Amino acid sequence: MSNQLLAIAWLTIREAARRRLFLVLVLITVACVALSAWGFSQVRDALLSEGLDGELDAGGLTGELALTFIYAQLLILVTFMFSFILAISAVFIASPVIAGEVESGVALTILARPVGRTAYLLGKWLGIGLLVCVYAALSGIAELAVVGALTGFVPPDPLLALAYLCGQALVLLTVTILLSTRLSSITAGVACLAIFGLAWMGGIVGGIGTAIGQPTIGRVGDLSRLVLPTDGLWRGVVYHLEPREILLIVDQAGALTAAFPFVVDSPPPPSFLAWVVVWFVLVLGLAALSFRRREI
Repeated sequence: MSNQLLAIAWLTIREAARRRLFLVLVLITVACVALSAWGFSQVRDALLSEGLDGELDAGGLTGELALTFIYAQLLILVTFMFSFILAISAVFIASPVIAGEVESGVALTILARPVGRTAYLLGKWLGIGLLVCVYAALSGIAELAVVGALTGFVPPDPLLALAYLCGQALVLLTVTILLSTRLSSITAGVACLAIFGLAWMGGIVGGIGTAIGQPTIGRVGDLSRLVLPTDGLWRGVVYHLEPREILLIVDQAGALTAAFPFVVDSPPPPSFLAWVVVWFVLVLGLAALSFRRREI
């Protein structure tokens, strides 16, 4: 099965290359990095043009600490926008790989050979997952390098932030694969993005409930992270992009920080990360079971 899985993964990557997916992603990355570089340079020049590096006051933060806070928040905002690009890319790359090939008859041609349905599905997931993670890692490193060169700001744990970002994209990829075993390509893609949006809203609502001392509302966020762990993984991205000096000040706000999705005072707990691993196993298992029972 492992040889079949790897063969399907390689065929999926080759098919993506044939459709010039790599070229499109490279062009998008270059454009995004160039625009963010221009934006960071404009902000840096505005802050430093009149010697504000020693006088700037941002919410009680002064000097270099205030500059670090501003640069960190800008980087988190850029990462947030990139996470949506990555999520949409993962969804719309994944949505036709099962449903589209079943509808076109390509899947029947491949499965007529000694290729199991589980290996076929997991191979597709692995191939697209590798593409998404490599794209996220390379574009993320390019963005961090540009920000560091322009501003001197380097996040405390950039590699862990990228790992959480890849995890978020893989979650959406997995849900899309599951939906595409039963729905058409377009329907599966739209449904997955809608679920992603609902999970994002659920995380914000739950955070607000925690901030105002309403545990019942706070459980909404906990439930949404169990059903779709994207919000919890996003908070891991934010935590590892935040300067530790800022976290010491943020801690003084206490539970109020839970209401803000761009400020996180602690990383995801090990229990949540363990659940994410279990979640992948369960959803991929459900997708394999659904695909095995589908008539082709």
